[in-house]
Amino acid sequence: MPLLVALAPVVLLVCLLGADVVFFGEDSSYGSNQIALLLAALSAGALGMARGTNWESIREAIAHSIGTATEALLILLLIGALSGTWLLAGIIPAFIHYGMMVLQPGIFLFAACIVCAVLSLATGSSWGTVGTVGIALIGIGQAMGLSEGWVAGAIISGAYFGDKMSPLSDTTNLAPAVAGTDLVTHIRYMLYTTGPSIAVALLVFLAVGFTGGAADANATLAPGFAEAVSGAFNIHLGLFLAPVVVLVMIARKVPAAPALFVGVLLGALTAVVFQPDVVASVAGPEWGGAAAAYIASMQAMALDVSVVTGHELADKLLSSSGMAGMLNTVWLIVCAMTFGAVLQATGMLARLTQALVGGVNSALGLIGRTVGACLAFNVLASDQYIAIVVPGKMLGSAYQKQGLAPENLSRTLEDAGTVTSVLIPWNTCGVAQSGILGVATLAYAPYCIFNWVSPLMTLLVAGLGWNLRTLSEAPTPEIRPEV
Repeated sequence: MPLLVALAPVVLLVCLLGADVVFFGEDSSYGSNQIALLLAALSAGALGMARGTNWESIREAIAHSIGTATEALLILLLIGALSGTWLLAGIIPAFIHYGMMVLQPGIFLFAACIVCAVLSLATGSSWGTVGTVGIALIGIGQAMGLSEGWVAGAIISGAYFGDKMSPLSDTTNLAPAVAGTDLVTHIRYMLYTTGPSIAVALLVFLAVGFTGGAADANATLAPGFAEAVSGAFNIHLGLFLAPVVVLVMIARKVPAAPALFVGVLLGALTAVVFQPDVVASVAGPEWGGAAAAYIASMQAMALDVSVVTGHELADKLLSSSGMAGMLNTVWLIVCAMTFGAVLQATGMLARLTQALVGGVNSALGLIGRTVGACLAFNVLASDQYIAIVVPGKMLGSAYQKQGLAPENLSRTLEDAGTVTSVLIPWNTCGVAQSGILGVATLAYAPYCIFNWVSPLMTLLVAGLGWNLRTLSEAPTPEIRPEV
């Protein structure tokens, strides 16, 4: 297939997405980006069919691609329900209340990054971290008058550091399996790039916090905010039982979906027990007792729920859209996975990859091409797992020919594939985190310091020739057959 033919749908997508940013701005992910992805998929499918690809193959690829995202979609819906019941229960308000007592604006970004890093490292889940503590932290940051972009950037930086380094993380296990090394070696080897990357991010967040660079000129903490939050809910430490149970379940390797569902149910139960006045106000004056509990719980899980305090900022933060608020995110993920599947079924993805990684003759060039391949697959296939698996399978033999140990490949796959997925507005990770935090991907992406520094650090290390372990130095590397 000619390279220009394979590039055509990509060029069309880039042009359409660029137009969406110009005309719709941060609202581009609420419809126009989805249409752009489908138009690009349609053009790729038409070109592929004109060159002999049959519709059945394309359809099966789309079905398989969306099928692989089923669990992620379910998790997103459950996070929406979780945010609703935890708001109803006063759990999120409690996080905001106590967080404002402990944290100060100057250290907030630094502390938020560390909290999310520790939690994600313990649980192995960036999505779980952002969907629980991250939701509370974004509210605290907004209440302090900080830019939501900076706050989301700190949250995501910490969450993806922990996810990348945790032995419980799926991507941390996937990368060494694809590259042909073991998990412990992979994690140890990542320290050489991931350690400096998170140190740079923390220094930036600390400097920005103390210089006031994260302050939002349009948002200030009006008097009475704390009183409005505490006045609307019964705030006490017992409200944290549900979050603790969820985090313990995830840390004990309970799958994310069941753990989040338990969190949803515990949130509803907590609301009924500790927030009867809030439950009654959400259900309406015509209902009482068990009926009010049922109606308010269902409303919080599935639809909009809000608590009115009369304080403008408090009313903005004390609202949730439940599962319904995640449907746009689900829509975007389905469209993104469709586009990636059509490129794969028509052979365009393979042709683009061939052009990207051909002619490599040095360690720096090979690692640079790996970084480029991971970024390309995050953009084109819209999925971080594809951005790890496909470059890993394609480039394994090239690393062997260069005499490089497989941990060089596994480290680069994570440095460039795992962490950059969240920066792409139509990637499943970018879509998910934007939907969870309520902050547009393009609004937070510039401030995800760790996620930008990580791939640059792996290139710097390669350029300096520092800690590039060779096959002769590696302990019995696993040699994989060429793919």
